[in-house]
Amino acid sequence: MWLIIMFDLPTTDSEARADYRHFHDFLLNEGYLRLQLSVYGRHCASEENGAVHMQRLRAALPPDGEVRVLTLTDKQFSRMQVFFGRMRQRTEPPPEQILLL
Repeated sequence: MWLIIMFDLPTTDSEARADYRHFHDFLLNEGYLRLQLSVYGRHCASEENGAVHMQRLRAALPPDGEVRVLTLTDKQFSRMQVFFGRMRQRTEPPPEQILLL
């Protein structure tokens, strides 16, 4: 499962810019990958794991702006088409899972 985070946050004053930076740093520290300028994605091993990350995200939401969360299965995510100019690129693969025996 993938969590896709899309956001528009104000950067009109120093406090708003600090909130933006804090939220951006939170996403990176939580293992989100930057897909586009204000679009980040994170692979979750299960729906339960996704729910945990959703709770963490809710706790880190900035006071202003708009944040949207989209959940996708691995299969839906792999169907995404990515283009750089006219060249088709491969979609990011999910990270390797650690197998514990």
